[in-house]
Amino acid sequence: MSNKENIFIEPWIETEGWDKIDFSKIETPSYVVSLEKLENNLKILKGVEEKTGAHILMALKGFSMFSTFPLIKKYLRGSEASSVNEVRLGCEEFGKETHVFSPSYTDENIKEYIKYADHLVFNSFSQWNKFKSKCIGKVSCGLRVNLEHSEVETSMYDPSSEKSHFGVTFANFEKENITGLEGLHFHNLCELNADALARSLKVFEEKFGEFLSQMKWVNFGGGHHITRKDYDLELLYKILNAFKKKYPHLEVYLEPGEAVALNAGILAASVVDIFKNGINIAVLDVSATTHMPDVLEMPYLPSILDATEAKEGKEHNYRLVGPSCLTGDVIGEYSFNEPLKIGQKIVFLNMAIYTMVKNNTFNGVNLPNITTVDKTGKIKIIKKFYYKDFKNRLS
Repeated sequence: MSNKENIFIEPWIETEGWDKIDFSKIETPSYVVSLEKLENNLKILKGVEEKTGAHILMALKGFSMFSTFPLIKKYLRGSEASSVNEVRLGCEEFGKETHVFSPSYTDENIKEYIKYADHLVFNSFSQWNKFKSKCIGKVSCGLRVNLEHSEVETSMYDPSSEKSHFGVTFANFEKENITGLEGLHFHNLCELNADALARSLKVFEEKFGEFLSQMKWVNFGGGHHITRKDYDLELLYKILNAFKKKYPHLEVYLEPGEAVALNAGILAASVVDIFKNGINIAVLDVSATTHMPDVLEMPYLPSILDATEAKEGKEHNYRLVGPSCLTGDVIGEYSFNEPLKIGQKIVFLNMAIYTMVKNNTFNGVNLPNITTVDKTGKIKIIKKFYYKDFKNRLS
């Protein structure tokens, strides 16, 4: 029934607990982050550090809800950023260790990066040569390498895809130009399990292992889905402990983007209108293109509480669309147990990650509220958005 080709459906969605919340009390549209679920994830991530000695960083590109940083920094080592704004946010609001990777340091922004970061990863030897004199002694410098080993099926999210612009390949690695570098970094995964790390790490050691004796730290990047229920934690412990035993002088970092807030948030919407045009169409007050753009970019079908992917012959199939004027603002097609009604609440699951950080005000569509819910069910609005937020992005 879906109008999208090669659509991906998230297999790791959890509904537990969300069905106990009274969504009639939530103003829509709203992102709602469960502090209890968030802390449960953090406890798992902290357990990785306790059992292996490896350090977990929070990648701000996936989740930057800084009102939750006081909770998160109780468990994690620090943050990872890829822009001046992110690194400043990490430094000022998170504290602890602040790591940076960017493919494009400039004469103008390198000073800001150095001001806020304590670990800085370069994407090429060209950038290293240009800025090392400004960085050595002020930050711990590293180099990103490209394993040329793909584990990710979607090329858009595969850092090791052919002709990727991320990292230095082995053929282009300047062995005589690493004096001053203290770390090596690779990012090779996306929403993957520990077995993918095992294979990637084997390639990393085969290609770049000879340089590890000269380093102080390594960073295995992001894409580790550590907090999902089917993740093989025992295998991760085994991998990291074996590596630490082999290279006891190295500090090991992982920087998951999704694992911190995986399944910890939802996007609450309301049905605004319902009509037919060869199919039942329900217009919502949330948008794929503005509020959850990965739905269109990946593309994928977001999971909805008490709904399934549309099935032929089902009585209550609906195409859910957003409020913007973009024809392609289609969230997807779903089957419901009962007919939808105008005013009814729709709950999109797993909407804490890559939503708030990527949303936009295209077409003047307002941004959703940002709210939290605690373990008692108490809902708190952290942030509301108004006309000024739309206007201030323009000129």
